[in-house]
Amino acid sequence: MCFCCKCCAEWNGRGIYAPEFGEGRYILTPEERPEPMIHGPAVFGVRPGSPFRYTIPATGKEPLTYSVKNLPEGLTVDPRSGIISGKIKSLEKRDYTGTLQAENKRGQDEKKLLIKVGDEICLTPPLGWNSWNCWGHQVDQEKVLASARAMAEKGLKDYGWTYINIDDAWQGKRGGKFNAIQGHPEKFPDMKSLCDEVHALGLKIGIYSSPWVTTYAGFVGGSSENEDGFWSAGKYAASKAVKKANQVVEKYKFDENDAKQWAAWGIDYLKYDWNPNDPESTLRMARALKNSGRDIVYSLSNTAPLEHAALYAKEVNCWRTAGDLKDRWDQDGAHLNIIDQWELHRHWIEEGERGGPGHFPDPDMLVVGHVVEGNKGQKPRPSRLTPDEQYAHISLWTLWSAPMLIGCPIEMMDDFTKNLLCNHEVLAIHQDEKAIPAVSVVVKDDYEILVKDLADGEKAIGLVNKDDKVRTLSIDWKTAGIRGRKTLRDVWRQRDIGTYTGSFSAKVPAHGVVLVRTFNP
Repeated sequence: MCFCCKCCAEWNGRGIYAPEFGEGRYILTPEERPEPMIHGPAVFGVRPGSPFRYTIPATGKEPLTYSVKNLPEGLTVDPRSGIISGKIKSLEKRDYTGTLQAENKRGQDEKKLLIKVGDEICLTPPLGWNSWNCWGHQVDQEKVLASARAMAEKGLKDYGWTYINIDDAWQGKRGGKFNAIQGHPEKFPDMKSLCDEVHALGLKIGIYSSPWVTTYAGFVGGSSENEDGFWSAGKYAASKAVKKANQVVEKYKFDENDAKQWAAWGIDYLKYDWNPNDPESTLRMARALKNSGRDIVYSLSNTAPLEHAALYAKEVNCWRTAGDLKDRWDQDGAHLNIIDQWELHRHWIEEGERGGPGHFPDPDMLVVGHVVEGNKGQKPRPSRLTPDEQYAHISLWTLWSAPMLIGCPIEMMDDFTKNLLCNHEVLAIHQDEKAIPAVSVVVKDDYEILVKDLADGEKAIGLVNKDDKVRTLSIDWKTAGIRGRKTLRDVWRQRDIGTYTGSFSAKVPAHGVVLVRTFNP
């Protein structure tokens, strides 16, 4: 059932918006229309000479047929899948403007896509999936493929969800053409075929590593005390104490070896995980990825030191601003809850770097859907966050222009979670090409108001209630940086609220959010 507002009106600043909120796992996102609608960002970055791959994200009654006007020479589009691939023939750094088209029996839609050939990639924050929160040590090739297939079959791909990222515990030993880390022979027997199958679905794939000798989960990392990179669990991860002792960067480094192997497989994203994120290791892998011949998104984990903020904002696509997030609002427990993460992330972007196109502070993966309590055999269970807390969670990550990586098995995803993640108006704010995090213009113990500048000159505003009871929250135009009359639209419910002058007030549920976007009347 979809819950919308009680009324739409020309408030002119005199009324309080009082949307209805449901019981249980209530769905706000309306059903999509049968006519074609193209989603996703309006800009895409690629380096000169790199392989190009972009899938046109579009909804509508199947079958859809895809085409593109004014594609750069060297690129082609598959009319059935909407996958644009190839290499741009010219090595010149320049912009191209193509027109994406999607058509079915109900009609046609089109959208401009600015293709920027230059030094920067990942111009809008990544949307994808990561294996750790749902599978931990249990991850294997079939579990990864199950979520990849489900991302396509359940339609998340049609909204721009793209990356299927393998976290720790995929690794075997060094070897192969590049003397690089190979897949675990039992869990990941064929990394190249895995990458090929994910790409054939119109998706991209990511990998995990660390500059340490031994990773957090106890697998081979990117450096060694041995010139040939020899590593064995018996020697370097036999116990917690041994594993801990080998969480160090050693003399011999294998960044170039591993990056070349990932490029040869077709990897599109790297999560590079250690603490602290020292400049030397950060730069070494940045250079290796750029030299690999493939555009690979570079993401650091975890708790990036503030003193190196300028480095991350120049050399890294995404960097974690704090520790690991768990599915709790404000309750105590292992690792961080939503409120902890919120405060740490706000502090990082205010005191460090706010980021922008190609460079995004990261408050960690999403904790919606089914997650695991631990990482050694537990079955996934539903997130402990309430529905309103989950709406607030997604709204905050959207306003922050933060990477959004799903942490649940997508094949287990229910209708509530799918609709939570597939609201095209919310995702349009997340993928807005200005790509700068919102500013917290009002910060109180029991609520916060965030304002995000959008590329068209308008604003997205989040009124977030930290309190345990419903509250009326208000923002005046001066604080929001707004002038004159504005039509406000509730983006979760996808409907206009009314036209306002001077201020806006709304009733917000406990631990919940009202997320609006401004338009000229």
